[in-house]
Amino acid sequence: MEFMHIANSAIKGMTIWSVLDIIVVSYIFYKGYMLIKETRAVQLLKGILLIILLIPISDFLHLTMLNWILQRTITIGVLSIIIIFQPEIRRALEQLGRSAFNENHILENEAEYEKIINEIVNSVGNLSEQKTGALIIIEQKTGLEDIISTGTKIDAIVSAALLENIFVVNTPLHDGATIIRNGRIAAAGCFLPLTSNNDLNKKLGTRHRAGIGISENSDGLVIIVSEETGNISLAINGKLTRDYSKEKLKAILMRIIRIRYSRKTALKEKVKRWRKAGKNK
Repeated sequence: MEFMHIANSAIKGMTIWSVLDIIVVSYIFYKGYMLIKETRAVQLLKGILLIILLIPISDFLHLTMLNWILQRTITIGVLSIIIIFQPEIRRALEQLGRSAFNENHILENEAEYEKIINEIVNSVGNLSEQKTGALIIIEQKTGLEDIISTGTKIDAIVSAALLENIFVVNTPLHDGATIIRNGRIAAAGCFLPLTSNNDLNKKLGTRHRAGIGISENSDGLVIIVSEETGNISLAINGKLTRDYSKEKLKAILMRIIRIRYSRKTALKEKVKRWRKAGKNK
């Protein structure tokens, strides 16, 4: 009855701002869960929830020592959570910082981008046939200047011939990653962070782990060619999909580009309508 009285009082005192507050908090919790879904952080979160659940139970059963230990664990755990969830927190802040109006590293012309994708796909197809390892990153909203600085800056037009030449075995730049920014080859021979995901297939080599690692820390499109099998893989947002043909790779890249351009166009149209409505007032 007491619970029903509290619930009834809360409902009567609700305003539109209370509803908005609940929706915003729910959305934040949802996005937080989606961020750590299928990662090791989920298991840690389950452990924390179990401790929180045991505190009132231990208090109700008068388990004084257990209750004292659990409460101290939660107190110390606040700092521990920040340390343990550091990769997830960093990724969340990076996603928040990706503004729809901040696309300095992305070409404005979709047709021009299609030409560049054709050059990339043709080079990847040839490298695959030759079983020459390759790692190419197409930069998106997240800037990769820190990664570019680890390699050799090139600033050249994207061409299949140049990309193939970069990855020729035993040449100085073949063993690193090549970054494509704003429709140009920005740098080659770049060093990437390796993924810390221990659940990956043990057969995946350093090149694939590096590709997954940079896709976990940015929204870049990462294309990987296996040196052992010649298989073409694509890593996006920490997820690796394998066994692409030239046609399939081009189709998925163009689909991503078209979705991005359609969203960008829709946002620009909304801004125009808002500005027009403001002037009319």
